[in-house]
Amino acid sequence: MAKPPYTFFKGPILNSPFSILNLAPEVLAALLLLSVSCGAAPKSSTPTPVPAAGSSVVLPSGARYRVELARTPEEQTQGLMFREALPPSAGMLFLFSEPGIHKFWMKNTMIPLDIIWMDSAGKVVFVSANTPQCRADPCPTYGPDQPASNVLEIAGGMAKKEKVEVGTVIRFVDVK
Repeated sequence: MAKPPYTFFKGPILNSPFSILNLAPEVLAALLLLSVSCGAAPKSSTPTPVPAAGSSVVLPSGARYRVELARTPEEQTQGLMFREALPPSAGMLFLFSEPGIHKFWMKNTMIPLDIIWMDSAGKVVFVSANTPQCRADPCPTYGPDQPASNVLEIAGGMAKKEKVEVGTVIRFVDVK
């Protein structure tokens, strides 16, 4: 998934009568204890992209993979985070508005992925095979130092099986 941009708080947050710093120490301690005791993985507030009807890619082996489309910055930031599995012959296709250097990271990604960068014609320019999950910050980033127009994420190990390598072409079907 694409690395999210950094955001900063603006305005007089610390001077507000509603600031967390104005809460009683007992309330702060209770909030801290509650936040530490919750062991579930964080849930994303960004909705998961829904597979576009009929959108797929054809890999060099001839296999067809159904793809979810990630077009907006929010969908691209979410990517395949928090997924515990990926159905066979499925993936996510990131469609960028402009070719560029699109580095990806594996923060909150539960499964290894093959990440495939392509130019505007679908020609593969870089493959990060079996990209591991990020287990601690800071998470490394992956990707080529050359422009790419689209990125495909599929289950780890599948790029090799489907004969995806630099120079091969991935064909888009009903991607709108």
